[in-house]
Amino acid sequence: MLTQYAWIAWLVLILAFATIEVFTLEMTFLMLALGSVAGLLSGLFGIPWWAQFAIAAVVSVALILLIRPPLLRALRRGGDPARSNIDALIGAEGSVVQTLGVSGGQVRLSNGETWTARLSPATEQTDVPVGGRVLVTGIDGATAVVVPVERSTSA
Repeated sequence: MLTQYAWIAWLVLILAFATIEVFTLEMTFLMLALGSVAGLLSGLFGIPWWAQFAIAAVVSVALILLIRPPLLRALRRGGDPARSNIDALIGAEGSVVQTLGVSGGQVRLSNGETWTARLSPATEQTDVPVGGRVLVTGIDGATAVVVPVERSTSA
């Protein structure tokens, strides 16, 4: 009776592994699903259930070891090289819109955003007047850490 309905168990496993793969996106469960397909196909040829299981296990392990690594490399190679969020702000230039002193100030970055800013502790300058050019060296919470452009080009 077990061998007569083994195809149902293989279909359930294939669907379960495929569903888990949709949520994990690590290609492991995809390889297990493909191994289950091999088990299902071997069952359709009348192979005993224990051999179906062995075939599914061997195919799954082979796919995980041989196909998964190059597949993951190929997928990650096509990633978007554009920086985003805070990474995109580091190195951006801006101009001071409210005098930047020891207590801070405001700068308008090249992307049009206005940020609260403070001078980097590495600077020796105490004030940057309105219109002065600055370079973002870091983000601390909602505050841009900046250095005057003259300082950044001489360093």
